[in-house]
Amino acid sequence: MNKEFIEALEDLEKEKQISKELLIDAIESALVSAYKKNYGTQQNVRVSIDRESGDIDIFTGRDIVEVVEDDQCQISLEDAREFDPRYEVGDIIEWQVTPKDFGRIAAQTAKQVVVQRIRETERDMVFDDYSQRQGELVTGTVQRISGNTIFVNMGRTEGILSASEQVPGEHYQVNQRIKVYIMDVRRTNKGPQVFLSRSHPSLVRRLFELEVPEIEDGVVEIKNVAREAGSRTKIAVYTEDENVDPVGSCVGPRGTRVQAIVDELGGEKIDIIVWSNDPAELIASVLSPAKVEQVIVSDTEKAATVVVPDYQLSLAIGKEGQNVRLAAKLCGWKIDIKSHTQYYDSEVEEDITEIEETEVSEAPEAAETAEAPEITEIPENEEK
Repeated sequence: MNKEFIEALEDLEKEKQISKELLIDAIESALVSAYKKNYGTQQNVRVSIDRESGDIDIFTGRDIVEVVEDDQCQISLEDAREFDPRYEVGDIIEWQVTPKDFGRIAAQTAKQVVVQRIRETERDMVFDDYSQRQGELVTGTVQRISGNTIFVNMGRTEGILSASEQVPGEHYQVNQRIKVYIMDVRRTNKGPQVFLSRSHPSLVRRLFELEVPEIEDGVVEIKNVAREAGSRTKIAVYTEDENVDPVGSCVGPRGTRVQAIVDELGGEKIDIIVWSNDPAELIASVLSPAKVEQVIVSDTEKAATVVVPDYQLSLAIGKEGQNVRLAAKLCGWKIDIKSHTQYYDSEVEEDITEIEETEVSEAPEAAETAEAPEITEIPENEEK
């Protein structure tokens, strides 16, 4: 060890943000183990590295006791006072035992410790950095493809895009630049692992924040997003500023803003809806592009029956129920869709049933309340 080594540690502190003191402490601990291993001693050993010159001193110590039980680690008070009469029981007496050939072992040990600490510190820094960025949108490059798993280079680390978080129908190539959503960051034995997503609903949210200044400024608020990745997304937006059109802000001049997002998502359809605090109005909007005649809501069950024109029924439900399914996710209500004919025919049937039930229930009652005919007695003389 020498002064150049200390200067190298100081450079590491500036470049890698690793504390010089922590490095020296770690090297001292490693040198204790190295000394005991190479020189076969079980004695108490302490290593001291001069912070200025880099000189190494090794000391072996013994505890001062009344009665010696282990002469490798203990010394009697009487023997200790031969070195210095001021020693008391409980003190430690040390001797310098630095071997002349210890420099090579020290240099090799220090190198291993420094490399290990640099690796651990970089892992910690990467974890801290990306754990704080969890929930953000980042741009990366496809580094390699292993089976159905995509590994994305994000600069300081490699992110994992699993098959379940990919968009159906999307194909990726090595060196392709893609935008991904940081879904989770975990510590592992191999270092921090960053889990990415292309199918998460919040990916669409972050893309709109990126493309629409009004959302980034807080003038327009994204209330909710419902998504079936690769097919369709519904997004509800809201603003308290009467002079701002929230939907128009998201669409952009000639649709440029929303088109940029559609292109990034590979042609995924996007419905932009104005959020409303009135459940009936909101439900009618979220079923867009279908036209709604009537919405009957049940606040207690948080369910709604929606009546649409007969020719709009299939559009309201959507292919394989997608439109109504996304609408229910977006507004958080259970939605039952009926065509005009279905709804009003069922109402007529209910009315007829009620009438029939009423007639049946009233009939016995009328029989019970009907008065019996009066019987007039015939006089005997008239009978004859």
